[in-house]
Amino acid sequence: MDYELLDIYAHRVYFFFESGIILYVFLINTIYFFLTIMAYFLMRKHHAVFSPAEQDTLLASPLMPSISLIVPAYNEAMTVRESAGCMLRLNYPNYEVVVVNDGSKDDTLKILIEEFRLYKSARSANGTLPTKPVRDVYESLDPIRLVVVDKENGGKADSINAGINMASSPLVMVVDSDSLIERDGLLQMVKPYLEDPERVIAIGGTVRAVNDCEVLHGRVRNIRPSFSWLANFQAVEYLRAFFGGRVGFSLINSLLIISGAFGLFRRDAVLEAGGFEESTIGEDMELVVRMHHLWRRKKKPYRIVYLAQPVCWTEVPQSWKILHRQRKRWQRGTVESLWRHREMLLHPRFGAVGLFAFSYFFCFEMLGPAVEFLGYFLTIMGLIFRIIAPSIAILFFTVSIMGGILLSTSSLLLEEYTDCRYPDWRHSLRLSIAAIVENFGFRQVLTFWRVQGLIDGIKGKKGGWGAMERRGFNVVHKS
Repeated sequence: MDYELLDIYAHRVYFFFESGIILYVFLINTIYFFLTIMAYFLMRKHHAVFSPAEQDTLLASPLMPSISLIVPAYNEAMTVRESAGCMLRLNYPNYEVVVVNDGSKDDTLKILIEEFRLYKSARSANGTLPTKPVRDVYESLDPIRLVVVDKENGGKADSINAGINMASSPLVMVVDSDSLIERDGLLQMVKPYLEDPERVIAIGGTVRAVNDCEVLHGRVRNIRPSFSWLANFQAVEYLRAFFGGRVGFSLINSLLIISGAFGLFRRDAVLEAGGFEESTIGEDMELVVRMHHLWRRKKKPYRIVYLAQPVCWTEVPQSWKILHRQRKRWQRGTVESLWRHREMLLHPRFGAVGLFAFSYFFCFEMLGPAVEFLGYFLTIMGLIFRIIAPSIAILFFTVSIMGGILLSTSSLLLEEYTDCRYPDWRHSLRLSIAAIVENFGFRQVLTFWRVQGLIDGIKGKKGGWGAMERRGFNVVHKS
């Protein structure tokens, strides 16, 4: 056996795989950077908010569509008081808040009853989505439009479906119970529906990290980065995900995910689609992909839209353990959603959704972590055993790490020149440092966790939404 020839072939094969991975990572970063650049021009041109005069006219109009806010809650005693209070003080003329207590084991229900003077109501559901049994329905003795549904534990999707059944409005908004919607959030969110009520079936807004921001009377008053670098890494990550990809996908009506923390849907469309799927952990993404699937199959005109301006503030994990569980769950949800609707992959019948968006998510969002992790492994092994030249390793790390820094910092610049919620230069500097540092360890850890989630999804692992250990909002009390 010619060992020298065999060694040459091994080096060539190794080089071929390494080059392929470098090209793959470069392609991901290039597409995402292009989407970020496109997002800048689109947000400047098409994402204008209502003027003060327009707001006054709309708020005084009796024709504004009613909205039911669906708030699934499981063990949310730390945040539910502030969150529900915030939702009851939104600047919108016609809405109700439906909190669904999903068999919480803490004092979530007790806090709601005491804080909002709830009594057992005779109100019954008018929807037909199957859910776990509802034990009681509560309404307030005060003149507020709050409904609390107490039901047996069935998971997040089951809770949302129970809330949709109880809703009385043509529009339903799904909001996490640990979230705070900005005062004009509903008004800005409903804008695409007002412009095109026949075709718009779903609208997504922006979710941001609220950790260590000051909250007064359910409002985020002092916006600032967190004292935790782990939370700041996620704050940058959220900006990159929302401002980068979603604006571009929305433009070509190919948005595949609306965050379960902040999404507005036409109720009849959700009922037609069958509600949120309980058998998948990524119920928010699965519903949106299913809507694309059904409406394209039926050849019905529709639009699914993302808006950058409406903002919902949410608490992100500050524990590595909780973050690990969350990211594995998110990745598993992506796998389940895409595999369930795999018929759409590269299928011309589904237009830009199947040919571009679905293919992008399948090749890069679902499989990307495995390819990137393999790249780190092969590069390090190749250096140790001298299979690849140092220049090839430098090229891989440059494409991977420097590309990540470029995407993160460009997302911050996009925020600075469009939305600008961090006017203090010291806050911007702290986030800029986070945007650089996150690429040296944090992103690699997330990649490994997403690989674990990918494996769990392929294996068909099941599980609920899990526990999120809340620290609670940084509430400021003023007399």
